[in-house]
Amino acid sequence: MRESPEQPLSSFKLWGGRFSKPTDRLVDELNASISFDRRLAYHDILGSLAHVQMLARQGIIPEIDAVAIVEGLGIILREIQQGEFEFRLEDEDIHLSVERRLRELIGPAAGRLHTARSRNDQVALDLRLWTRDAILVVSKGISEVVQALLDLAGRHRETVMPGYTHLQRAQPVLLAHHLHAYVAMLFRDLERLRDLYGRVNRSPLGSGALAGVTYPVDRQYVADLLAMDGICENSLDAVSDRDFVLEFLAALSLLMTHLSRLAEELILWSTGEFGFVEIDDAYATGSSIMPQKKNPDVAELIRAKTGRVLGHLTGLATVLKGLPLAYNKDLQEDKEGVFDAFDTVALILQVLPPMLRTLRFRTDRMAEAAAGSFSLATDLADHLVRQGMPFREAHELVGRVVAYCEAHKKDFPDLTPAEWSQFHPLLAESRPPLTVWDAIRAREIPGGTGPGQVSRALEQAVARLAEEVAWIEAERQRLAAAESRLLAGAAL
Repeated sequence: MRESPEQPLSSFKLWGGRFSKPTDRLVDELNASISFDRRLAYHDILGSLAHVQMLARQGIIPEIDAVAIVEGLGIILREIQQGEFEFRLEDEDIHLSVERRLRELIGPAAGRLHTARSRNDQVALDLRLWTRDAILVVSKGISEVVQALLDLAGRHRETVMPGYTHLQRAQPVLLAHHLHAYVAMLFRDLERLRDLYGRVNRSPLGSGALAGVTYPVDRQYVADLLAMDGICENSLDAVSDRDFVLEFLAALSLLMTHLSRLAEELILWSTGEFGFVEIDDAYATGSSIMPQKKNPDVAELIRAKTGRVLGHLTGLATVLKGLPLAYNKDLQEDKEGVFDAFDTVALILQVLPPMLRTLRFRTDRMAEAAAGSFSLATDLADHLVRQGMPFREAHELVGRVVAYCEAHKKDFPDLTPAEWSQFHPLLAESRPPLTVWDAIRAREIPGGTGPGQVSRALEQAVARLAEEVAWIEAERQRLAAAESRLLAGAAL
């Protein structure tokens, strides 16, 4: 669009050449995404740095202009980081905002930056770069939660507690075994994020608006500059694909579901009815009217915010389900939800580890509960099976023993040899298991709650966690090195 005294450039969009008048102010408010996509500024500048250095290398734009663009983008990045950059509603989005400022800094040469590029493949790249970093942040946070759980489990290898089904006491387990169950869940979350990382880390640049570009671009070179693992294979798909955002939200939703289950148990265990754990004062609140109250608000908020993250997943899936190829403005709705979901999860992953480390378990209450409610009934049936009785017959017989004990207000250890023998001679001839440790030690199978198996599981988890942390750190260093080279304009 030509500048003129009658129509200054600032009154129109950078795409305004085809239009005879500015958009309505309310349309600007509806259309603009600058209020939230401004957080993509760093990644937008990284993508532009890689793009312009490729353009110069391929001889598509003069190197002198590329150098000026790189220097100008560096100034803009510093302005943004120092809070000096002016974001304007009329810029619509972060891409046009950066380009507008670049033109102010270096003049017409800024117009070469958008050569062989559309906002469609540009925003797809920005969001992939942001998601790549977000995956590493969340993965690091998960690893810290896992470490806190392993630290707790290591301190409670000999603490017994009741395991539950249907929220009814079922069989005794080690507290370390129970905590390790959440470690197993979180490792699955790490697996999902690491698997997703490979699909995210591919460059869509060169796809243009939808059909590819007519310039001799080197798409793989751009991907290499950005430390990406390859390029998106189809230009139509590249600009309209938001599977990676949906997958990220799904991974965050599953993660939050796991954390919500943990939070729910801490809420239950901290009640007077359970009395298994006390949450540290730093992670609880009081009542405005009841002075005695200590409420597990942090755990309750983790439980509640799971619904918030799940809602963002549902929202984006609903946006995407009916979109034809290729880019549609609907895709502007891909950002606010994922930004909020990430912020929510990232904060929780910071709060949870210190909260876990300061838990105080009432091991006496847990041990007492583990021995009650006929928790050794299955072990008694298994004992009879080992003596030759079919399991279904043993199951029925033990049910009668339980009924007898309930009627006479007794538990298994209270029964005399004569009482045992009245149910079956096998019970008089051999001693049945009568303590929780009998039950726990009997389960020395892989994945079981036997002390030896639990110790091995914890050792394996420690080793696996070290591998995950090493990958996260190595990837962060690789990306940081690539970004430093880009910011320095090393390819020019």
